[in-house]
Amino acid sequence: MSPEPGSVEHDPEEIWRVSLRVMGQALAAAGLGRGELRAIGITNQRETTLLWNRRSGEPIANAIVWQDRRTEPLCRQLRAAGLGDAVRRSTGLVIDPYFSGTKIRWLLDHVPGAHLAAAQGELAFGTIDSWL
Repeated sequence: MSPEPGSVEHDPEEIWRVSLRVMGQALAAAGLGRGELRAIGITNQRETTLLWNRRSGEPIANAIVWQDRRTEPLCRQLRAAGLGDAVRRSTGLVIDPYFSGTKIRWLLDHVPGAHLAAAQGELAFGTIDSWL
């Protein structure tokens, strides 16, 4: 879903529901019961970023998808402040909205209560595969 130009989000709960349905269909097609399943393979969308409550596992907002560009203004500020080389030396990455750092910052700044929850150690961060 695209809530506004340059923004791309996914509903993580929908991804969970669809994943469960597909797993059930695959088991049925293979003639297997749940107890016979030993492992699954998961692929991800690389830098699609999600924050969730550590206790409940519930996402605090939609996932921000890898191609989302909403954090370009922050990236521009970081580059203008001369942080590009330091970030590259530390992470091996360039400052770009593709990567998760500025997406996490955006979520913390725009989801009510997120800063406090993070400060109290209540939030986890990851890509869709780590959340699933």
